[in-house]
Amino acid sequence: MQLLVAYQDDHAGNNMATFISQDMKKDDGIYRGKDFDLLIIPTPAISADWLEEKYSYDGFIFLSKHAAESSVLALTCHSTGNFSDAKFGGNNRQVAIPHPQIQKSYLQKLWEHKNDFSDFQITIEATHHGPTALNKPSIFIEIGTTEKQWTDTTLCNSVAKLVVEVIKGEQKFAPVAICFGGTHYPEKFTKEIIQGKHALGTVIPKHSLDLLDKELFSHILDRNRMAKTALLDWDGLGQNKQMVMDLLSQTNLEVIRL
Repeated sequence: MQLLVAYQDDHAGNNMATFISQDMKKDDGIYRGKDFDLLIIPTPAISADWLEEKYSYDGFIFLSKHAAESSVLALTCHSTGNFSDAKFGGNNRQVAIPHPQIQKSYLQKLWEHKNDFSDFQITIEATHHGPTALNKPSIFIEIGTTEKQWTDTTLCNSVAKLVVEVIKGEQKFAPVAICFGGTHYPEKFTKEIIQGKHALGTVIPKHSLDLLDKELFSHILDRNRMAKTALLDWDGLGQNKQMVMDLLSQTNLEVIRL
């Protein structure tokens, strides 16, 4: 069973949680459901590495706001992790276990309903921020990009409805790939999720490849044990093409250039 998690002071996350929980029964602080449970926490979601100390679930789905300096309206989802210092939750140089099948199903569901969100960019983000220490798969589902959207209950309810449809629906299996290169909003990898055959694990953007060494690479492989493939944004690897290829040559991952 999955646990949906929202931070009480996050307007977007709390609005989604409020909509979802209206038909659920609360027991011992948790909203209980047939297909999933829901928890509203008093501390930020990005610092929720403590969840498994109190709760045992098959995976964690965080409902959250999305903020960006560009103010471009976006509906996003992404795995979590820190490739360097932990400035926004989690631990230094640690990535979380991704939730690739939920992510693919959700983004495809969003895309099916894209006409309902015509003002929004539908995209994944590269792996970033915490929590990072959970030992079950996790994913962030986010509504952006300003307080106007976070407090728009109609918008939050519409997204929340799709989240519930995804969790209640049958999860199709897609082969999983670790991704290298591209921008923070990686167009090629987003397209692969929506239209391609792969689901995605950790996504390491171009600006983080300088931080990649054998130790971190080995850790990423360990957290992505479900992955059989490496997807490369070949033109988005910059000066690190050879380094990435050298690391991958020591694995059994199939390498595909996009």
